[in-house]
Amino acid sequence: MPALYAGIDGGQSSTIAVVLDARGTVLGRGTAGPSDHVDEPANTQRAAQACESALAAALAAAKLPADTVPVAVVIGLSGYEGSWHGREPSFGNAIVRYKHDSVIALAGAIRDRPAAVVIAGTGSVAYGESANRDPIRVGGFGYLFGDEGSSFAIARTALAGAMRLSDRGVQTDLGLAALAFFDCPDLHALARAVALRQIGRPQVASFARVVFDAARLGDAEAGAIVEDAAAALAGLAQLIVEQLGHADMPAVPVAFVGGAMDNAELRLAAARRLEAATPLARVVAPAFEPAVGAAFLAFDAAGTVRPPV
Repeated sequence: MPALYAGIDGGQSSTIAVVLDARGTVLGRGTAGPSDHVDEPANTQRAAQACESALAAALAAAKLPADTVPVAVVIGLSGYEGSWHGREPSFGNAIVRYKHDSVIALAGAIRDRPAAVVIAGTGSVAYGESANRDPIRVGGFGYLFGDEGSSFAIARTALAGAMRLSDRGVQTDLGLAALAFFDCPDLHALARAVALRQIGRPQVASFARVVFDAARLGDAEAGAIVEDAAAALAGLAQLIVEQLGHADMPAVPVAFVGGAMDNAELRLAAARRLEAATPLARVVAPAFEPAVGAAFLAFDAAGTVRPPV
């Protein structure tokens, strides 16, 4: 069987896998549940099972036998800091490498260096590489201490604002929307359900879609939240490019990726703010999704030259 290379994007809301042939053609793409391992017990199988299921789905989509083993598999995991939490995934005798999800995002988004990427999904982080591929990372401190501009942060800000105003007897449109969205009788019940993990972080983050819709329809509070998120993401990018670029070189290309960036208003506002803040940045569209970037890195892991795509 021809050599195959796999990439997996293990996120907090979902896991995506792709299988590439030696020419860099995507043969199949599969999805599974979240690979998030935060707050999971030491023997958790959650991330491993999600990665295995996503790759199995990608192989099935490519009409390949279920026991097909790629030459190499690279997994980009949200919050990865050098060690896998819980049971590691099993892919036969494939070469397996783990990376932070920002690394695979940049590998897929932009080929040349220096370059930078900002991820805004359930969480947020910015990552760049110099011309010598020296890494720089900004943000990524998680939902307790950071994740500014992320879907979770947008939802948290909207919910917290509605809760504060409810103490003053004011019912906001976003607060009422939250009760319907989460099927809770009141905001105290919603807060309690989140604290008890009856409503998980990915579910909270999904409320960002409601905030985006409200902003598009003219809700001033929602619009301000989206603009603040855009400013935060632009700020992460600016910190990166000011370390990578200087005045006598071309502007550093920056791509915005992640589920939150599917919202055009947030993406365009972040790009506008970044380019207004510094001439060192040039916003570009990502060439490929992070899972494909992980597959490109699988070529490197196998010692094979990447395809010229």
